Amino acid sequence: MAIYYIDGEFVPAEKAVIPVDDLAILRGIGVFDLLRTYDGKPYFLDAHIDRLETSALKIGLSLPWSHDDIAGVVNQTLARNDIPEANIRIVVTGGSSTDFMNPSGSPRLLVLVSPVPRLPDHWYTRGVKIISWEVERPIPGAKSIDYISASLALKKAAAEGAIEALYIDRNGLALECTTSNIFAFIADKLVTPGRGILSGVTRKVVLQLAEGLFPIDVRDISRTELLAAEEVFITGTSKGLVPVIQVDEGIIADGRPGQRTLQLMAEMKRHTEKK
Repeated sequence: MAIYYIDGEFVPAEKAVIPVDDLAILRGIGVFDLLRTYDGKPYFLDAHIDRLETSALKIGLSLPWSHDDIAGVVNQTLARNDIPEANIRIVVTGGSSTDFMNPSGSPRLLVLVSPVPRLPDHWYTRGVKIISWEVERPIPGAKSIDYISASLALKKAAAEGAIEALYIDRNGLALECTTSNIFAFIADKLVTPGRGILSGVTRKVVLQLAEGLFPIDVRDISRTELLAAEEVFITGTSKGLVPVIQVDEGIIADGRPGQRTLQLMAEMKRHTEKK
């Protein structure tokens, strides 16, 4: 059974609880970040904690823990679990509230671990379908615990044989997916949106790996432009880099993962194997 860190204590997963007056429960106030291990070691832990701190700042949560405090808790939690490769979810809740609206106590820090799930091989060899979903994050750049829109979008995606939903804003621009960033090869350039998004850590790694390999253009992408792209792929912590061969009913190019996408997948594999 997994051991979690819950507000100052390490407890078995089945005994992990927080008070019902926590604003995470009452109002959906809280932030989180998700990372994984490679060879048992947290992948870009500092970058994920940085993003957690930024998310908290954006929604007005003051963290009583230092960066090193949070890193220490993550490593201690991992050490108490025998999981070869783990997903690590760091959660900061809004804390308890006597009036059920405003915080009256300190935020709570939670660290949950679970085995990294094995995703289908065909995602990477044959590519996947995603759908578009017209919605915008209320606070771009904040990884908040409010995932109602994402949950509805993923339910619709699953019903249409897709694995992800791409957020489209009021101007018809492709932003990001529910738990992924979007990339496309357009006119021989690697293009990815740069505003109105939650910038993923895996996204940053891909951009670093792509330097020197392809021209890079961080800019807006319209849904129409995306459908006409030469290649499309998504990136995320738990899924890595996944080729996209279909958006809604539109087939991308010849309906197969593109060579440049496969090249970046190979670069990613070499990169993670060094960790």
